[in-house]
Order: sequence, then structure tokens, then C-alpha cells
Amino acid sequence: MENIIQTEFSAEMQQSYINYSMSVITSRAVPDVRDGLKPVQRRVLYAMNELHLSPDKPHRKCARIVGDTMGKYHPHGDSSIYETLVVMSQDFKKGIALVDGHGNFGSIEGDGAAAMRYTEARLKKITQDVYLADLDKDTVDFVPNFDETEKEPSVLPVRIPNVLVNGSEGIAVGMTTAIPTHNLSEVIDAVKYIIDYPDASAQELMQFIKGPDFPTGGIVTNKDELLSIYETGQGKIKIRGRAEIVRGSKKSEKDCIVITEIPYTMIGAGIGKFLSDVVDLVETKKIPDIVDISNQSKDTIRIVIELKKGADAEKILQALYKKTKLEDTYGVNMLVISRGRPRVLGLQRLLTEFVDFQMDINTRRYTTLLAKEKERAEIREGLIKAVDIIDLIIEIIRGSNELKTARDCLMTGKTEGIRFKSKESEKQAKQLCFTEMQAKAILELRLQKLIGLEILALQKEYEDSLKKIASYEKLLGSKKAMLTAIKKDLDAIKKEYAYPRRTDIELVDAPVYEEEPEVEVPYVFAMNRFGYCKLIDPAVYAKNEESIQLEHRTCFMVMSTGRVGVFTDTGMLHQVNVKDIR
Repeated sequence: MENIIQTEFSAEMQQSYINYSMSVITSRAVPDVRDGLKPVQRRVLYAMNELHLSPDKPHRKCARIVGDTMGKYHPHGDSSIYETLVVMSQDFKKGIALVDGHGNFGSIEGDGAAAMRYTEARLKKITQDVYLADLDKDTVDFVPNFDETEKEPSVLPVRIPNVLVNGSEGIAVGMTTAIPTHNLSEVIDAVKYIIDYPDASAQELMQFIKGPDFPTGGIVTNKDELLSIYETGQGKIKIRGRAEIVRGSKKSEKDCIVITEIPYTMIGAGIGKFLSDVVDLVETKKIPDIVDISNQSKDTIRIVIELKKGADAEKILQALYKKTKLEDTYGVNMLVISRGRPRVLGLQRLLTEFVDFQMDINTRRYTTLLAKEKERAEIREGLIKAVDIIDLIIEIIRGSNELKTARDCLMTGKTEGIRFKSKESEKQAKQLCFTEMQAKAILELRLQKLIGLEILALQKEYEDSLKKIASYEKLLGSKKAMLTAIKKDLDAIKKEYAYPRRTDIELVDAPVYEEEPEVEVPYVFAMNRFGYCKLIDPAVYAKNEESIQLEHRTCFMVMSTGRVGVFTDTGMLHQVNVKDIR
């Protein structure tokens, strides 16, 4: 029997759209504040981990990685998964590349990656150590995948604030996220400071985090606006490429402008667009003193702009900042998923959420380690006791008809069904009270463990276990001790994976460039009978006036700074700038 629900169409559409929007926001486009990853990035890394693609293993075809990710965890098409894999391998897009790619994975100039059947990949060492290391220690929750045939982590146990280190960009429904990349060392120092001073302001944190650190370098020019951006999570960062003026030699006497770093926003097609924009400025005579522009980039960026002899290089450089993407704006919107909801967070809140996450995963980690270490200690304690009475245990095993009888005797002292050599042995057996785990380990004990040195090693292992148990219990019983352990862990990561800052933070005035007034030049405007127009030099017109008038329907004088009014056959008037007529 059908169950028909009557409802307003508008209400149903509104609710359906809200559900769709939240699904896109939380499950596709926006990173989680805890691990700084979007779901597709998290799933790709987890699939690679499940394929055991560690840094010491051979690369594996990207088609296999994409297939596993799509079939098990992310049923949204292979192109988006492969694009994610490619981006995570490009060190010019990420503060820290998470994937070690082998083959053609694209270039900073916008060249696309080769097809996934040709390229190979594996995890980077930092990804293995810092992003995936503790998945086996119950540090995060695992949830069913889309068809409930597999389990996947709801979040990765990342040990650094990846949302700041690698940044993120995404377009959801009705909102976007744009978080710039930052320097790993600075972010770690800021985390350690906020652990010690939880109420630290964004201004205090900026003594460590100077500003964004883009992988392409460049110069952030609005240093005075960064505080507002880090307080609110929103704002605009002005970034310009790094250029230097190279004075000409005595032989050429021509100066050059050499660009060695580009704004982060120019990655990809932006480089080609910059070159074409400079050519347009030369052709329109807005910057006429440029002779040539060449892209000499190989492993690093190098764009050379050759100037005319005697040209004002500083003025031309200011014009490039003003009129091209050599200086650009990066719009910041620190939108993340926090506690299941999209929120725009400032720097202080982002780091606080990360510290809370670290407390959670470390508590779960040490709880798991404590339980495992207690098991080991219990087993080793039982084995040490068993070694002291090994003759009795051998007598019990030899006198038993089945394994259960021997195990029950070891655990409860039950001697029924066991043949003993003497009453004294039976009396001693009745006093045994090993635990179930100890009894199992004793019955599986190899004879080689009875060697003197092996017994000493067993006693040392037991003492080490007791020390670890005391250490774990201390961490779990003290928030201060746990936070100290987190800081120590961050210091170790910083020591191994730190890299120098690439982007300079400065307070620079906006580029100043005053265009010279356009010189008025006379032309003869000529239109033929087909409606085609052109400009003729007055001197040429004077020499060929008769023939030009015969070929054209209309001829009259105009100035280069003026306009020409053109009537259409419907009576509409259009004004055309003379300088736009070619």
C-alpha cells in the first residue's frame, strides 16, 4: 500500500536544497578543522595507506589508487579523485606535498598531469609519520563507507595544524573557503604558545606566525592588515612577485627586469596570461619601452623583460605591478567544518580547536597503549613465575589428557584428571592461580625461552613494561603532562621537517604609476562601401587623395583621442574610439 505524504511543494524544495547544500559543504568542498583535509583528500591518503604505499615501497600506478578510492570510499568519479591526488603531489601548490609522484604530474605553468594510467605515486615520509601513524591505536572513529562494506576514518590523526600549513580552497553552495598556506615551524611555535597561554590573542600569536607563507614565495605587501584577517578569519592579502632590475652591461646598455618569484594566484594559466598582458601593454603603447619578454623558467621561475636603452626601469616595474597580475589579491575566508558545522574561524580559534583535537587523539592513543602494555606486563609476569616452577608445569602438561585440563589447573588449581608423580606436586598444583592470558602464554612457551639469557631478557622486558605503564598513567592522569607530551612531539616534527620561510612579509606602498597624457595624432578616417573602416596617415592620404576617395564612400579627418559616431541601418548610433580602429 502506497504511503502518500501531502506537503507544500515550496517547503519540500527548500528542505531538499538545504540538505543538498549541507551535504556539499560538509562532505565535499570544505576541510575539517581537525585534520585540515577534505573528504576526498582524506580518502585518497587512507586508500594509499591501505595499499601499503609507504615511502620505502615501490610506486604504484595512480589508476590503482584512484580505483581503490572510488570503489571503496569516494563514489564521485575518477577525474576529481585523480586531480586531488595530483594536487597533493605538487609542491608549488601545497606548503608540504603529501604524495610522492613519479612521472608527469603537471607544472607551475599550468601543464596538466599525464593520464593516471601512466603516472605512479606513493606516500611521502611526513605523510606516513605525521598524518597516518596512529590509525592502528584507536585514535579516531571509523565509520561505514557509502555501501557499508568497508570502514573508513571520520578524520585522520594528523599531528600538525594542516589546515594552516597546507591551506585549502573550495567552492561549496553559497559559500567558499580560501585558507592560505603557512610555514610549518611558525605554526608549531604558535601551537606551543597557545598550549601555555590558551587565551592568547591573534596579535600575540603573530609574533610567531608572521603571515602566510606561499610555496611560490613572493612578497605580502599589506602587513598592517594581517592582524584584522587573523582576528576575523576574513580579508584580502596583497601579494606581489619578486622582481629585480638588472642593469645593462657596457656592451648592450639595456636594462632588464627579471622576475624570479610569482604571486601564488598566478600559478598555472596565470603565467601565460601575464605574458600576454605585457604584450598588450606594449602594443597599445601604454608601456612602449619594453623591447622583449621571454619565459626562461626551468626548475625555477625566471621571466626576463628587456627594456629599451635609457628606459626608466623602476617606473616600468611600478606599471607592471599596477596593470598586471604581478601584484594580485588573495581573498581569505577561513571557512572550516568545526564540530559538524561550517564556521569562519580566526587564528586563535583554529589553533584552539587543533589543541583540543590533539588532546582527544593523544588520550585515546595512550589509553590504547596502556591497555596493550598492561597485557604484555601481565603475560611477562606470568612467564617469569612459570620459569621458577617450570618442572611442575611440565608435570601438569604431561599428566593431562587434553589442553583444557592443563589450562584449568594453571588458572584455578583444579587437579582432577591429571596424573602427578607425587602428592607434593599435586599439592603445589592446587595453589596455582594464573590468569587466562598468562595460562595461554605458558602453554605456548617455547623451550628456548628457558635459556638463562632469555630469562634475564624477559625480566628486563617486564621492568620496561612497568615503566611504560607508569608513564602512560601519568600522562592520562594529568592534563599538564599530556600537553607537555604534545609539545615534545611537535618539537620532534619541527626538527625533522622544518623548512625556511619563502614569502616575505612587508609593508609596501601601493604601486605608483601615472600614465603620460596621450599624444593627439591626426588621421583620415575612411569607410568603404562594405562598411569596413580604417585609419590613413594624412601624408599618405594627401599623395593618393583621388584614388582613396574613389575606393571609399566616406573620408574625413579625426584625432587619435577622439571618437567616431556610426549610425546603423536601424537608426542606432554607436560611438567607437578612434584608437580602437585597426
